[in-house]
Amino acid sequence: MTQTTVTIRLPRRGTALGLLQRYGVYLALVLVLLYNLVFTPNFFELDNFRTQFVQVVPVLIVALGMALVIGTEGIDLSVGAVMALAAAIVPLYIGYGAVPAIAIALIGGLIVGVINGSMVAFIGVQPIVATLSLMVAGRGIALLIANEQLRSVNDPIVLALGRGALFEGQPWRIPYAVIIAVVLVTLVALLVTRTTFGKQLLAIGGNRRAAELAGLPVKRILLLTYVICAVLAAIAGIVGTARLGASVPSTIGNLIELSAITAVVVGGTPLTGGNVKIAGTVAGALLLQFITATLVKHDVPDAYSQLAQAAIILVAVYIQRGKVLTR
Repeated sequence: MTQTTVTIRLPRRGTALGLLQRYGVYLALVLVLLYNLVFTPNFFELDNFRTQFVQVVPVLIVALGMALVIGTEGIDLSVGAVMALAAAIVPLYIGYGAVPAIAIALIGGLIVGVINGSMVAFIGVQPIVATLSLMVAGRGIALLIANEQLRSVNDPIVLALGRGALFEGQPWRIPYAVIIAVVLVTLVALLVTRTTFGKQLLAIGGNRRAAELAGLPVKRILLLTYVICAVLAAIAGIVGTARLGASVPSTIGNLIELSAITAVVVGGTPLTGGNVKIAGTVAGALLLQFITATLVKHDVPDAYSQLAQAAIILVAVYIQRGKVLTR
């Protein structure tokens, strides 16, 4: 019988590294905001924050699903392709009404999630390989559906998801996209912390072999996790399409998987699985958005924004190195 040895080295909570692991993303977020308070004119205007919150919504929604997948010690590289697929489907069926079009787009995401989850859970394909294949194929299918053309979306219900707001016309109006994101954050947080599914997901990510020996439905949980991730990506694609007012499957969601992974890792969710930080993921997504906005407002080229994101990933992985697993 093969014995599995798990060695975990965690820094004590009182150490500087331990504090950085727990609160580093929030400290970084505060520092970025303080910098903008001093050096960026009009950054703290209500309209600017409203714009920033709307722009971060697709990344945040995708990051929620990515956090769940990473919590199982997996990865999903197909989320951008799922966004493109949803974006391509909406104008194709919008003639039947907004609700059927949105429903079919969500079903498209669900199908991709089932394929990803089945390959990982039942066939045993490595997550990075399984989702990479759908990353390429999914966007290709989206381009075929859209005939490689930009298609306008004029349905008022769909457009409201990306452009409309509660209390429209008032200074304190709340964009519907932000409301959707808040609802999804709340639901995912409850799913992770208050349900049996969430506890089983974390157990699988912590030690899949032990979870199997304990009789947990490992394959079913993995399948559902990838399905949830894909459906969330489809929602992000619908919201992104609504904000643009057009379906652009060639560009929508491009490289968003990297932003989502960055937000998750920066937020404190380890790539080794077994833990999911939803609040940290939200803070990580906001941090990336505010850093990008800061660079834009100071006329810094976009290339430097990408370099900054790369540096953030390296720092986050270095800080999270305290957890070491040897199987």
